[in-house]
Amino acid sequence: MIYIIMGVSGCGKYVCLLIGLGWPFYEGDNFHPQENIEKMARGEPLTDQDRLPWLLRLHEVIERERSSGSDAVLACSALKRLYRQILLHGSTAVAPTSSASLPSSPEVFFLYLHGDYDLIHQRMVARQGHYMKADLLRSQFDILEPPSDEENALTLDIRKSRNEMILEVERHIESLKL
Repeated sequence: MIYIIMGVSGCGKYVCLLIGLGWPFYEGDNFHPQENIEKMARGEPLTDQDRLPWLLRLHEVIERERSSGSDAVLACSALKRLYRQILLHGSTAVAPTSSASLPSSPEVFFLYLHGDYDLIHQRMVARQGHYMKADLLRSQFDILEPPSDEENALTLDIRKSRNEMILEVERHIESLKL
C-alpha cells in the first residue's frame, strides 16, 4: 500500500511521520527542482508546467515502491485531479490521447488533509524556515480540487488531533486487510 498525504501547504502533512508505521517516507518538497523552490521563495505560485517535472519524479518514486511490493508514505500537495493522475500514471496522464480520467490504483490511497483557509494560514504564518510563504496559500486554495469518491481517498479533518487522525488511518488500514 502506498499512502499519499495530500493537501495545501501548511495543512499538516507532517502527520504522515507518525502514520508511516515504519514504512519508507518521502517528503515531496525534497523532489522539487531548484527553480521551483526559488520561485516559491520569491512568492510566485507554481504553474502546471512548473509542477510537471516534480510530479513525474514523485511518480517514479511511487512506481519504484509499488514494483518492489513495499509499503510507503509520500507527502505531496496533489492539489488537482490531473496532478493525482500524474502521480499514479506518469506522463500517460498528460498524453494528448488521455482525455478521459485514468483508473485509480487500488494499492495507492490518498489521505486528504482538509482544513479551512484561516486555520491553515495561521499555521503558515507561525512556521519558520520553509520556503513556501503564507502569501502563496490563497493560490493553492484557488486551484484545489478535493479528491472525488472514485479516487481512493480518505478525508481527514485537520481540526482533529494527530492521534485522532492516526487512529482513522489505522482503522482504514485494518479495513483494507478484511
